[in-house]
Amino acid sequence: MGKLEQYRQFVKQILTEHAQISTTTDTVKAQLIFDNEHDHYQLAYVGWQGDKRVFGPVMHFDIQDGKIWIQYNGTEDSVAERLVEMGVPTSDIVLGFHSSFKRQFTRYAVG
Repeated sequence: MGKLEQYRQFVKQILTEHAQISTTTDTVKAQLIFDNEHDHYQLAYVGWQGDKRVFGPVMHFDIQDGKIWIQYNGTEDSVAERLVEMGVPTSDIVLGFHSSFKRQFTRYAVG
């Protein structure tokens, strides 16, 4: 299995695990969105809570130029550290939710 396919599997595994432990109801569901063609991957909540609309991302990853970009992480888990534990080098992980200026001060890739 090539590096990119392995990265896709890692990202899908993290999102799927979080979807399985998500607190959902009959009217609010965890929705997995996997765009393999463009390498966009997301977990979102979709539904209604009474008369209030619930819609929003929980996590969003992209794979760009051979690196995993963590675009959004709305959980308390360090998904970057989880990726490292899975074998992804820190040089292939970008904290996309930080500006490029801030990224230089992390142990992960700038871009």
